Amino acid sequence: MTTTRLIKPLTFSLALLLVLIVEHPIAFASEEAKLKDLVERSRTTLDNFMADSNMGWFRDHIDEAKGIFIVPRMWKGGFIIAGEGGKGVFLVKDEKTGEWSQPAFYTMGTASGGLQAGLQVSEIVLLAMSQRGVESLLTSTFKLGVDVSVAVGPVGAGIEGSTAVLSADMLTFARAKGLFGGISLEAAVIDTWDEANRRYYAKEVRPTDILVKRTVANPHSAGLRAALARAVGGKSSTSQTTKPAPN
Repeated sequence: MTTTRLIKPLTFSLALLLVLIVEHPIAFASEEAKLKDLVERSRTTLDNFMADSNMGWFRDHIDEAKGIFIVPRMWKGGFIIAGEGGKGVFLVKDEKTGEWSQPAFYTMGTASGGLQAGLQVSEIVLLAMSQRGVESLLTSTFKLGVDVSVAVGPVGAGIEGSTAVLSADMLTFARAKGLFGGISLEAAVIDTWDEANRRYYAKEVRPTDILVKRTVANPHSAGLRAALARAVGGKSSTSQTTKPAPN
């Protein structure tokens, strides 16, 4: 009887594990595969922004950006203490050739107090509009709104940028669904993800090696870089129709 009782929970656990592997294989993939998936999802996020009818200002001004930071999934949730967190990639445009760099990996997070409950998953894109914005991401860590100025990018039809928007080092854009009404990245901390950079490029590298000196490359990033080139050229790789925000 005791053996039977032990076997049933074990069988259930194994069955649940099998379902998780089938439904979410990336969770059990190698670290390198997860990083490649992050780059692919970053390309999808960029395509989603380019196709969103509310992102007209974004489409019209992305060519003015000196760099772009893409976080495909920014999680926000909690009870009493709310927090945000996500992982993403940053690419820099060569001012002379217009070519985009290889992606450098970063993490972003913040915490805030207050009685909040629920969960929100957002797609986040930050446009670095100044050289100061680009250089901030060459450091190991920095805080939005403290080390660089940040403003929420204009969203919606017929929206024009305010003076604060036009003078900010970084502009933030988000597509989200959830229990929270909005998302603010003020005081969010962005850190270099050194381990991810090392794994993706198979050697020890710094952000300057990837973004400025451009001494490393991974052929896998070609799709994301091509999507950026199309976006800056005014051509999305998807039709201009609004796609659902992440659940």
